[in-house]
Amino acid sequence: MKRTILAIAISCGLTLPALAQSVGEKTGVNSVLGVAPKTEDFIKEVALSDMLEIEAAKIAQQKGNAAEKKFADQMITDHTKTSTELKALVSGEMKAALPTGLDDSSQKKLDVLRNTKPDNFA
Repeated sequence: MKRTILAIAISCGLTLPALAQSVGEKTGVNSVLGVAPKTEDFIKEVALSDMLEIEAAKIAQQKGNAAEKKFADQMITDHTKTSTELKALVSGEMKAALPTGLDDSSQKKLDVLRNTKPDNFA
């Protein structure tokens, strides 16, 4: 259980900062040009992150042990709440920045989790 929680925390810690950056931020072009990050990029990355966490937690509910399932329940609750709050904050033209589904990178991560046997899930 501790390994699972640690693995999830580490993966979130490593992926979320990278996901929260636009191409301009990742390459440093924005800094050089003095361009602020786009709001649309932030909205998209936060929404994708929440969707990925929710879907990963659903897999953990199916394959995890009791403690992992409890943690997965909390992840679903928390990320559903932040998704709802984000959608309430986004208005007008910015609504187009909200993705309707996962991107390829996130989908590949979920596929790995789905293909993991329950005995090896933790």
